Amino acid sequence: MTTDAELGEVIVEFVRNGPYVKCSAVHAATGVEVSAMGPVAEPRAVERVAIAKLKRALSQR
Repeated sequence: MTTDAELGEVIVEFVRNGPYVKCSAVHAATGVEVSAMGPVAEPRAVERVAIAKLKRALSQR
């Protein structure tokens, strides 16, 4: 679980699939979930993309 200054608690999960990693981010308060995929060598970059997607998804609600 991660805490973001804007979002609060966010559950982050990584799943490796060959040369790729999937990062799922779930907003704990609302249950909104997004995911992003990228190279396995850059999991933190993929996490940043997932968090940005989560912020965008929540702003559209």
